[in-house]
Amino acid sequence: MSRLALFSSIAVVSALLAWPADKKKKEETQTLEVPKELPAAVLAEAQRLSFQVVPLSARGLLSQQVRNGLKWLLTESRGATIVKLRAFVAGSGDTRRVQAIVSETFAERKLPLPALSVVQVGSLPLEGAQVEIESVAVEKKAVNPNGLAFLSGQGAAVDQPLEPMLPLVEKSLARLRTAIDAAGVRPDDVLRATCFLSSLDDLPAVRQRVSAEFPRAALDFMQRMREPSQSLAECEAVARLRQPPAEPLVFLNPPGLPGSPDRSEIALVGPHRLAFTGSQLAFGLRDTDARLAFQRLAKTLEGVGASSSRVAVANVYPLSRSIAELVRKVRPEFFDRARPPAGVMLPFEGLPALDASFAVEAIAVMPDSP
Repeated sequence: MSRLALFSSIAVVSALLAWPADKKKKEETQTLEVPKELPAAVLAEAQRLSFQVVPLSARGLLSQQVRNGLKWLLTESRGATIVKLRAFVAGSGDTRRVQAIVSETFAERKLPLPALSVVQVGSLPLEGAQVEIESVAVEKKAVNPNGLAFLSGQGAAVDQPLEPMLPLVEKSLARLRTAIDAAGVRPDDVLRATCFLSSLDDLPAVRQRVSAEFPRAALDFMQRMREPSQSLAECEAVARLRQPPAEPLVFLNPPGLPGSPDRSEIALVGPHRLAFTGSQLAFGLRDTDARLAFQRLAKTLEGVGASSSRVAVANVYPLSRSIAELVRKVRPEFFDRARPPAGVMLPFEGLPALDASFAVEAIAVMPDSP
């Protein structure tokens, strides 16, 4: 065999021997890591909580907007630990992607994973915007030394789908002002206010009005459903307390508010630990289906040492009025009937599962440490 042929044979054999290792290395490189599961609940100190709303953006599709929003949020948080996110998604994007992107973003930065709730809405107040993100974060120092007031959504509605929003928002704010006075706080103590609307046509005037009412609050606005059956404006808020409540958890139902037998209008929480849950989805339209969702929520709370009897806020996102009535029928079985939690319950456009009927999330006051 000539020297040239010998070298050629050696080169071929070497290539064949190296091929499996190269192939294995390539296959390992292409393997995608499964995103980590987000926690069902996260604990945080009420006196250290801050609240933010990510500015809307129309750049890119849903995935890019979520990533850009989280990047902004993590930059603006300046070292605060984000414990809860609530994402309102509009458009045709896959809402299930939000959870994966949140997990990937926080894991890449080696940050603690937050609890998450995702709800689909009809529209957001910027053309092309597909997601609005609200954040609850734990600051390094106490910023609410006396605790927080959670104010249930105060609504005003008429059974006409195309009525102007500003008069309804005015009524909602007037009722919210009654709740603020009863809680012993002032409008400039409000940290975040979210307004659920049936239309965004009057938004510039609505935004100006709400901004004037709550000058220091992070504000959020959205149209709940694409084709609402009535005109409605309902604004909820969270405020910094000026005086600690007499107990770790106090509920108030001041006169002058319409009220509801299955919820409280105000929940006052002192400077104690809170448990923030992600949303639990319900599947089906029977009483037993609704009970399963609340049972899972109760188990989530028990898993972190909390209980349904100390839930301060329970927000429910049904997909229709009839589902909301189903929830009203079942919900009192899981909370203290004499002291039901505050919160909102309004129909929304969709949820991160096509066969889901409603979602429920909670904020509970942890028991005192022994």
